[in-house]
Amino acid sequence: MALSKQERKEMARKAMEKRGSEKPAGSGFARIDADAKKLEDEQ
Repeated sequence: MALSKQERKEMARKAMEKRGSEKPAGSGFARIDADAKKLEDEQ
């Protein structure tokens, strides 16, 4: 069951869309900075 180039491209696009919608808010460093600020505020 070999997939055509078009079918692989479509599957990759769908996977990227799904991954994109599940991405947590903020980039890695921005989220780390926000978490650090929350911890500082709690103390």
